[in-house]
Amino acid sequence: MSVIFELPDGRPEISRVEALELAALLEGRRNVSAIRAASGPYIVMIGVYTATPAAKASTDAMRIHDWVVAKKLKLVVIFEGRDSAGKGGAIKRVTQRLNPRVCRAVALPAPNERERTQWYFQRYAAHLPAAGEMVLFDRSWYNRAGVERVMGFCTDDQYEEFFRSVPEFEKMLIRSGIQLIKYWFSITDDEQEFRFTCRVHDPLKQWKLSPMDLESRSRWEDYTKAKEIMLERTHTAEAPWWVVHAVDKKKARLNCIHHLLSQLPYQEVVREPIVLPTRVHHEDYHRRPVPAEMMVPSVY
Repeated sequence: MSVIFELPDGRPEISRVEALELAALLEGRRNVSAIRAASGPYIVMIGVYTATPAAKASTDAMRIHDWVVAKKLKLVVIFEGRDSAGKGGAIKRVTQRLNPRVCRAVALPAPNERERTQWYFQRYAAHLPAAGEMVLFDRSWYNRAGVERVMGFCTDDQYEEFFRSVPEFEKMLIRSGIQLIKYWFSITDDEQEFRFTCRVHDPLKQWKLSPMDLESRSRWEDYTKAKEIMLERTHTAEAPWWVVHAVDKKKARLNCIHHLLSQLPYQEVVREPIVLPTRVHHEDYHRRPVPAEMMVPSVY
């Protein structure tokens, strides 16, 4: 028995494993209305399971997760790109079904006064992974080559020192056992304008438009020049850049995860079967009622 599991708007959002688990729970419930009632807000149809690209991406992300844990790897993935390029969405797609103790996203705010006096890489180094962990940076130390350069937040000396230091810094990370993978999400001028306009008119997305984002629109060409210099001067044999065509968000996420998987010499990790223990019953067990004043109102 297998199922196709979809959200109400038709976008598949469940992996094969979860689909089969749900099928097991629904075993014997052949009535369509009963099945729908059991599945809550989801639509479940009995039939042949179809592996969607989104479900495959989640499965691939889990394979990366399992391999990192099994081999005690230390993985750092950098997501860079223009504002609204889709970095956050790609990170969310990777992390959404993974153990947050193993895989975590790091998106640091602007440095405070104390951090501005530190070694430039210091605040990033604090978030590097231990064995069996993976860290996804939503923007990274490459801020210095991008927004800081364009907006004048660093001096020319600091800018040049960054380019002298970053290859050695990344080589040091790699020598310590960290695997470093760097992605640049590339979009067009028209696509960024479209995405910014959508955010302007969507109250649920307006929080994504910071003053720096708005300023970046008028400085498109400056950012282009900064990006080209950054890629040229920091693309090394040890830590190469990989460019993701990101005008189509969904394809960009899928392509990125597929490529990320290809960068790891992973093998399928065999998991031990999980056996649910039998619930122990005691004759003197009594569950006390919860006082009514402690209950959250059932509004829905």
